[in-house]
Amino acid sequence: MKIQRLSVVTLGVADLGKATKFYEAVLGTPPNKSYDGVTFFELPGTWISLYPLENLAKDISPNIPVTRSGFSGITLAHNVRSMEEVISVVERAKSAGARIMKEPHITFWGGFSGYFADMDGYHWEVAWGPMFDFTKTGELRFKANA
Repeated sequence: MKIQRLSVVTLGVADLGKATKFYEAVLGTPPNKSYDGVTFFELPGTWISLYPLENLAKDISPNIPVTRSGFSGITLAHNVRSMEEVISVVERAKSAGARIMKEPHITFWGGFSGYFADMDGYHWEVAWGPMFDFTKTGELRFKANA
């Protein structure tokens, strides 16, 4: 049986060193810098990879233009176990240099979340919801009775 999954999300970054320090501070986990020119954060379920934007574009195609402006239509989510943890993660992001897009607040869907943008303009939602639970290894699940 094949299990489909998203294994790695790669973010093209302007400054690999600064982005690595930022994500280490926000995620609170040490990076894997075993390979020159790329950083990995080995998270439960899906890893985050940081790679220089120009190199990432060249890897896709030598003719792809590198443009970044406005909202890309994609957000990344970091779900946590409590409302207090939402506030803590957003504060860590702010201290590390993130732009707070929306302060933590009670949501229309019954949860609690806030948004920040990193130095490369990637938008993150930090969220807690009563319908979410986590496995022992930290993977996000819907609660059985939700």
